[in-house]
Amino acid sequence: MALKAVKKVKKSTGKKEVTIVNIVVSASLGHDIPLEKMAATLSNTEYNPEQFPGLVIRIKDPKTSALIFSSGKIVCTGARSMEKVHESVKKIIKSLEKINVKIKEFPEINIQNIVASGSIGMDLNLNTLAMKLDNTEYEPEQFPGLVYKLPNTNATFLLFSNGKIVCTGTKSEDDVHAAVEKLIVNLKKVR
Repeated sequence: MALKAVKKVKKSTGKKEVTIVNIVVSASLGHDIPLEKMAATLSNTEYNPEQFPGLVIRIKDPKTSALIFSSGKIVCTGARSMEKVHESVKKIIKSLEKINVKIKEFPEINIQNIVASGSIGMDLNLNTLAMKLDNTEYEPEQFPGLVYKLPNTNATFLLFSNGKIVCTGTKSEDDVHAAVEKLIVNLKKVR
């Protein structure tokens, strides 16, 4: 599922505030990549094929990391907007030119996951939510947050008693905001 540029990174309505903090994407460069040559030539890479078959490349601006496989498949993480994803992929392609690998077409980028964090502007009784909501996991001795899988969506939330949230599993900014709205509706039903 490809996505056009995400226009807004932050959306705030009243006390609710949600910010995209990480977009994970995959793409295929359509070209075999000589990972050993890339690791030997570029200083911002890590490659240990005995432990993992992919090369890690770290990009300073925008601050992202990518896994590159010899098949030309890449997974990029760390960007906070699709604009930053595109900048990162362009920098990877430019790095490949240094080792004489020419990528003719800009690859189609597929969003795998979006992580957002923020606040829903209300205190939460996690013990009550764990009992009244389905699809929850809550073990306060292990971790202070409640895990809530939102029904009929791919969204999973971490909920904290102060109203802070983390949302994962969505594939677009619109999905993030729709999931947060549905979360708030569900929380208000059980309060």
